Amino acid sequence: MSSFISNERPAVDKVISDIADYVLNYEINSELARTTAHYCLLDTLGCGFEALTYPACTKLLGPIVPGTIVPDGAKVPGTSYQLDPVQAAFNIGAIIRWLDFNDTWLAAEWGHPSDNLGGILAAADWLSRTAVSRGKQPLTVKDVLDTMIRAHEIQGVIALENSFNRVGLDHVLLVKLASTAVVGKLIGLTREELINAISLAFVDGHSLRTYRHAPNTGSRKSWAAGDATSRGVRLALIAKTGEMGYPSVLTAKTWGFYDVLFKGKEFAFQRDYGAYVMENVLFKISFPAEFHSQTAVEAAMTLHSRLRSMNKTAEDIKSLRIRTHEAAIRIIDKKGPLHNPADRDHCIQYMIAVPLIWGRLTAADYEDNIAADPRIDALRDKMFTVEDPQFTKDYHDPEKRSIANALLVELNDGTILDEVVVEYPIGHKRRREEGIPVLIEKFKTNLARRFAAKQQQTILDNALDREKLQAIPVHEFVDMMVV
Repeated sequence: MSSFISNERPAVDKVISDIADYVLNYEINSELARTTAHYCLLDTLGCGFEALTYPACTKLLGPIVPGTIVPDGAKVPGTSYQLDPVQAAFNIGAIIRWLDFNDTWLAAEWGHPSDNLGGILAAADWLSRTAVSRGKQPLTVKDVLDTMIRAHEIQGVIALENSFNRVGLDHVLLVKLASTAVVGKLIGLTREELINAISLAFVDGHSLRTYRHAPNTGSRKSWAAGDATSRGVRLALIAKTGEMGYPSVLTAKTWGFYDVLFKGKEFAFQRDYGAYVMENVLFKISFPAEFHSQTAVEAAMTLHSRLRSMNKTAEDIKSLRIRTHEAAIRIIDKKGPLHNPADRDHCIQYMIAVPLIWGRLTAADYEDNIAADPRIDALRDKMFTVEDPQFTKDYHDPEKRSIANALLVELNDGTILDEVVVEYPIGHKRRREEGIPVLIEKFKTNLARRFAAKQQQTILDNALDREKLQAIPVHEFVDMMVV
């Protein structure tokens, strides 16, 4: 007796059609989301400008074939490159993510929604230059901000209840997905074409998290998001040609995403798509550090000042207890040798040791010359982590979304210092009023790394006022930031 496989084309998976309908039809009315997107744009670009001071990053930039310039192509801020939108998206995405200093979203899956700006800005700039060359109206920065809100929402809402890291997949899968969807809208895909594009993103090969974890932690984690957002642009353009999609890519038995890559589980959703993620996104304002450690670094800075007031140093520490949340222990609790900057900026002990010794934590502090100081590893050996179940609970609470850490120090003479507890980092929504002025100063500092004083002022005159900025054509804004 034989059986047959039905070849009847299934309906489109609801997850895919919901994304398409959100991208095409949802009207963004949240003033908080628009304001936050404005600051997110500035901060994200600034992170890229700082990354351009690192040769390990800049060696990856430019066209695939050296010397190639694409007429009406997208320009890469902070550089002189003008590239096709796919390669420009890689360039922009790589500099944004290189130093682990752009925004963060923490949930069942964590990630960095502003990684999508690589694809968004590249596509919007290319479309604007092409439109002007044909006598048509360009896109404006308002379009970029709107698209950023949608990309943040897609990546962040899926991440709320669905852990890709627990099945070994990297969170940049969600960057590729969100970039594909929102760039699809920018380039004018129909609903059917957009559904096809989103299905192509799900059926695509996906990055393993190998490069984020011991013993293989390495620099790919600094350009993986650039790779993902550029792939999103590519898939949207492929769908634009009329290329077919795969309607049950998620739910197909045996061969679908759920069965192959998600242990047979379907995605769960806490909320509908809106503007929640941009409203609640976390900014890395003070420290280029994996976000689960941000409050630990703040606490270490407080302890450094306290030790100095006692005429003590980090060498007077006998032991240091790190009371933290489960995700921090799973991701950044490391013992043993740290092999490169990417390894160090994902080690909570390292990120506590540096501010305890020097009273600072900068991107340069992950480099080999600083890491060679024997005091760092000596101090790391005195640290131990414990999970606080309440910290873990508050981390997942949608009304709190805390990222708490607490440091308890015992000195060699037996003195036990008061525990320093920090629940919410300065980049948290609950500390926006305190954080935004510091974010703007961070942006100004990063502009000064790349541009002469006159050019810095031109950028600031146009960028700090949201109403003025969002009316500027995208290509004119990008032109302010080329060298």
